[in-house]
Amino acid sequence: MASIFSKIISGEIPCYKIAEDEKHLAFLDILPLKKGHVLVIPKKEVDYYFDLSDDELSSLNLFAKRVAKALRQAVPCVKVAVAVVGLEVPHTHIHLVPLDSIGELNFANPRLSFSKEEFESIANQIKSHLT
Repeated sequence: MASIFSKIISGEIPCYKIAEDEKHLAFLDILPLKKGHVLVIPKKEVDYYFDLSDDELSSLNLFAKRVAKALRQAVPCVKVAVAVVGLEVPHTHIHLVPLDSIGELNFANPRLSFSKEEFESIANQIKSHLT
């Protein structure tokens, strides 16, 4: 059975896309910890982050780096945190979360809610900073 992320990749489920290439996809988390919380995934469905090959791991992180730089320009923050948890969806993914304090990266914190228009605006702000 395909993961929810594989369904997003195939277009079965819509997303607020930030960036995409032949091997990766970045999109807004629809239950974000902070405004601008982005998920970065490989298009190849692999459950465990460390089961990626060295080349896959490297390319995923370089793709995430490009997105994180745009995110930091678009959403004012001290830094963009990187988290790999891997328990909630059986498809490798990286969380990029704009942070002003360490407590904001607590996945037990209440999640934020935005309207479709707000999500689209956030996505467009981040995309405008991609190089």
